[in-house]
Amino acid sequence: MIRRRPTKRKPEQRVFVVANHKIRASEVRALSEFGEMLGVISLQEAMAKAKELDKDVILINDKQDPPIVQIMDIAKYKYKQQQKQSEGRKKAKAQDTKEVRFTPFMSEGDFQSRLKKVIGFLEKGDKVRLSLQFKGRAITKKEFGYDQFNRVIKATQEVGAVEITPKMMGNKLMAQLMPTKKKK
Repeated sequence: MIRRRPTKRKPEQRVFVVANHKIRASEVRALSEFGEMLGVISLQEAMAKAKELDKDVILINDKQDPPIVQIMDIAKYKYKQQQKQSEGRKKAKAQDTKEVRFTPFMSEGDFQSRLKKVIGFLEKGDKVRLSLQFKGRAITKKEFGYDQFNRVIKATQEVGAVEITPKMMGNKLMAQLMPTKKKK
């Protein structure tokens, strides 16, 4: 006895198809393999036509009345559906969130280098979280932190927009910027 190993497919790659005897309708709107309308016929007629052509009857849209079926090879249909799914995943870009840390009392050179990083991330199309932690007695001078963030927001107006306004969370000041331009 030969045992087959199950293929390791991710659940989102599986294509579920309702075909042939699993279709629960007496009358269907049938399409040929090439998309030509065959008309409203009974399911038995559609299955007989599919058997003549050595094909399957596949449910395309069950929301319509009568449901729409297509006469085609089930493997070909599954392949087309997998191609559509993978194409959709390729187009969807996961947007990363980058974090840049500031301090309330930082030199101009440090500020400019971090500002360049923020602008670079926004131009690439990533969101940027700005964080500023107050240490010790610096918490009494919160306005310096807000001033730093306002400078960053003004400098990044053409490439980014404020998604989350600056707000205090404990001893941290947080804000988030999102890109306005699309990635080139």
